[in-house]
Amino acid sequence: MSKKPKEEFSCEMYSNKYFMLCAYGGACACGITHTFVTPLDLVKCRLQVDPAKYKSIFKGFGISIKEGGAANLVKGWAPTLIGYSMQGSSKFAGYEYFKYKFSKMVDEESAYLYRTYLYLAAAASAECIADIFLSPFEATKVRIQTTPGYTSKMRKAMPHMLATEGFGVFYRGLVPLWGRQIPYTMMKFASFEKTLEYLYENVVPKPRDQCTKIEQLLVTFTAGYIAGVLCAIVSHPADTIVSKLNKDPGASIGGIIAEVGPMGIWRGLVARIIMIGTLTGLQWFIYDGFKVKMGMPRPPPAEMPESLRKKLAAKK
Repeated sequence: MSKKPKEEFSCEMYSNKYFMLCAYGGACACGITHTFVTPLDLVKCRLQVDPAKYKSIFKGFGISIKEGGAANLVKGWAPTLIGYSMQGSSKFAGYEYFKYKFSKMVDEESAYLYRTYLYLAAAASAECIADIFLSPFEATKVRIQTTPGYTSKMRKAMPHMLATEGFGVFYRGLVPLWGRQIPYTMMKFASFEKTLEYLYENVVPKPRDQCTKIEQLLVTFTAGYIAGVLCAIVSHPADTIVSKLNKDPGASIGGIIAEVGPMGIWRGLVARIIMIGTLTGLQWFIYDGFKVKMGMPRPPPAEMPESLRKKLAAKK
């Protein structure tokens, strides 16, 4: 019986080239998907900042189309594309880098036993940096989408915001953006990793290395979609605050919470679940697909070290 030929890769795992390609893959995954769901994101933001006018998802779409046609639904696509491409590049490459570095700080058995904490720490570290790149474009996007009569062109909006409100306007929402994005990304990566482990152990009828690349990508998308739904729920209250702060830079976080109330802060959740679930699943599919296309090594789900397996077996 002939052995399966050893797969050749375009780079070494965790090499500089590997992390560089991860950055390209992350940019594609986040830039493409966030831009694709711009209409839903626009309606979600308008639901959050003007609930009296945009009472539901369907009414939000209807009013937006009535007031400006189909073009009204893609307002903010440019800052979305650029901002989330930069954020995705830093987030995915950063997660891979920090996960690798943090795992090397402890022994192999501890890295496996406490891997969820490792995932959470790596995701939080990567997102903290990524949001510094995203914040100016997120502020511009929300201003374009939620301010009636405001320019729809990023090249006009950003200079106008800078000239009239100063450079700080682009980072006015950074802290609540961290409040939204860091829990979101921690859930996104940790729940994806754990869901992937579960699917291969309990649902997929054969080991990962016996699955075709297409089958592996479908499992990746499924795990990503499940992770996305959880992300949307965890990060939604902060998302509402970010939207309102970027529309009205003079507002305070406490004032916004008092204004919208405990129920209002969850307004737009259904739209966000649909958007983020689909978006996150597609992001993981594109990111993993990019790795396949570029011939990159793709680390399998975490496996118990043999030394730990022997220790556990000896205790039985």
